[in-house]
Amino acid sequence: MTRTTDGSPWFRNYRPAPQAPVRLFALPHAGGSASYFHPLAAMLSPAVDVYGVQYPGRQDRRCEPGETSLERLADRITAQLLASDDGRPYALFGHSMGAMLSFEVARRTEAAGRGPAHLFVSGRPAPCQDDYTSWFPRTDEEVVRELRALNATDGGLLDDPEVRSMLLPALRADYRAVREYRFRPAAPLRTAITALTGDADHMAEVGKVDQWRAHTRAAFELWVLPGGHFFLGDRLEEVAAAVTDALARPVAVAA
Repeated sequence: MTRTTDGSPWFRNYRPAPQAPVRLFALPHAGGSASYFHPLAAMLSPAVDVYGVQYPGRQDRRCEPGETSLERLADRITAQLLASDDGRPYALFGHSMGAMLSFEVARRTEAAGRGPAHLFVSGRPAPCQDDYTSWFPRTDEEVVRELRALNATDGGLLDDPEVRSMLLPALRADYRAVREYRFRPAAPLRTAITALTGDADHMAEVGKVDQWRAHTRAAFELWVLPGGHFFLGDRLEEVAAAVTDALARPVAVAA
């Protein structure tokens, strides 16, 4: 069963858990879609009500233009999230590009007086350590090479012109958004942060991920798991444990 929130095209609730005490909004990586978090939703339900965030330009939103500004995308997600408020506390989980997006959404919702109970950032250096702009792919050929290097999708699929035509527009928009993003220093969040990374992730080295601690005045925890950039797929139980452990703490849920 899959449902959206109040008919919003932005959120996918693959394992509805309306009795769960907390909602988790999960933001995918560049080129990713809400369905990336279907396995995590299955593992966390019914204790956590998981909503995958569906960016424009992919899957059932493929006819919409992709958003090329990370700041505008954060604005749009924030507006949808606040409009979907059902009174329960919520947390944010972002992987790679989604980590930076979830951080920017947390900034905005805190400013609106409705900040998250917890922020989970995965596979991304801290904003103050970000130096991706120098190498992020620009051409289609560079995008495909990067996907192959990261094992982000089945390599054979990338040889299919029709599949590439479906994947590349969203990827181009996402990579431009990440490449042109500039972190604006401000006061640390009041929200506790849990950071996760793979021990072999060249895109998110442990030392740079650990610096997420500088972006919160609340609690901070670092989880280093075996694997590369897409370690979530292989370490699902540990990722779910990180989420449930953090959300079980009264200080996190009441933040």
